[in-house]
Amino acid sequence: MASASLFTKINSLPESLKVEVNDFIDFLISKKKLSEKKTRKAGFLKGKIEMSPDFDEPLDDFKEYM
Repeated sequence: MASASLFTKINSLPESLKVEVNDFIDFLISKKKLSEKKTRKAGFLKGKIEMSPDFDEPLDDFKEYM
């Protein structure tokens, strides 16, 4: 859409609708910024989390039930 025709359409609106259009444009801009922030990078935490070697061993607290 050409900027000139958009500008003409917005200028033909009453002032109350211009305020709504402005609010909607602000909403669209904030929505775009939120979607850009959600990009994830695979392997970002690689090497940051360690598991103990006995992770799969039964816990002492449950010996009487086994």
